[in-house]
Amino acid sequence: MRHRIIVLGAGYAGAASAGHLARRLHPDDVEITVVSADPDFVERMRLHQLAAGQELRRLPLTRMFAGTGIRLRVARVTALDADRRTVTVTDGKGTDQLEYDTLLYTLGSTSADHGVPGVDEHAFNVADRPSAQRLRERLDELGDRGRVTVVGGNLTGIEAATEIAESRPGLRVALATSGEVGGWLGDKARRHLLRAFDRLGIAIHQQTTVDGVDAAGVHVDGGSVLPADVTVWAAGFATHPIAAASGLEVEENGQITVDRMMRSVSHPEVYAAGDSAHAIGDNGAPLPMSCASANLTRAQATATVVGDLTGREVSKAPLFYPGNCVSLGGKDALFQVVDGEARSKSWALRGWAATRVKAAVLRTVTWNTGNPTYGLPSRRRRLTPGPVRAAKAVAD
Repeated sequence: MRHRIIVLGAGYAGAASAGHLARRLHPDDVEITVVSADPDFVERMRLHQLAAGQELRRLPLTRMFAGTGIRLRVARVTALDADRRTVTVTDGKGTDQLEYDTLLYTLGSTSADHGVPGVDEHAFNVADRPSAQRLRERLDELGDRGRVTVVGGNLTGIEAATEIAESRPGLRVALATSGEVGGWLGDKARRHLLRAFDRLGIAIHQQTTVDGVDAAGVHVDGGSVLPADVTVWAAGFATHPIAAASGLEVEENGQITVDRMMRSVSHPEVYAAGDSAHAIGDNGAPLPMSCASANLTRAQATATVVGDLTGREVSKAPLFYPGNCVSLGGKDALFQVVDGEARSKSWALRGWAATRVKAAVLRTVTWNTGNPTYGLPSRRRRLTPGPVRAAKAVAD
């Protein structure tokens, strides 16, 4: 019987991980199954563009996995039993239970409502494709008249607000945040950001606490209301509750607690990557939920899986990134460089040059996801016997 590997999720971490494992492990030894709720690879970093009215190309997972031997199961993950090593999935035909020997958990994250009343009922988000599509349809209904309020002053909120304002200039767009818009940026980058907001006519409400959302708009501290025909919620991410209910050790926010090699600290046959993993970066701080972190953690997780199964030494992948690239509509952007402690440096790339960098990042990430070994020939390793693997995992 072949060793059964299941990858949960096919986003930036999951899809690339599955392809890498298929190209590094011998097909006579392993059976790799990817469970994804969507039959296509979703470019999450482009979903604000979809919401604003742009068309995104379809990237079928079957095409990305062609020739790899990976089995694709299009279904929703509804439960995980880490002690019994089973995954429960549901699709249009019903519910099924899958068994695994090794699990790579990459289910990612969704929008976090932070317990604010009315968010689920009245707000839209761009955390997944169906949500972005619903927002797009609502914006289409508004036409060129109406108010849009985006809640959240970090990357997602900034990109959503600027993309909507540029693509739909008839709408009055505002952004509300509990802190400062782009407050983590260096001075030069933040000045550029504020100029972009001014150019696009985006009103800014800073140091504003949101108490609730309803059909009239966003209720803020002090009892006032920011009127909105559409509220876009971009106030952070939350993990899916599946991991916390599975028996795995998790953090308070629901992320799976992993060691430096991305193994679950409670169940070493389970690995995690992307937003699902509570990974500590090389600077000693937890990696933020982001595409960049997904790429870093999936590189480490797949290297560890291959090493653990084949008996080879596992190398440490770097867990740091150089900065944040933020689009400000389709014609403007900025790239903020950070230091080893993830603090913004004074220098930042801005304007047209940063737009080119952002476009190149998006293309590169998608290509790497579909080509996880970067076009190099496959070097498939044979698995070591089960007892040897088990002994190695305990020793590590």
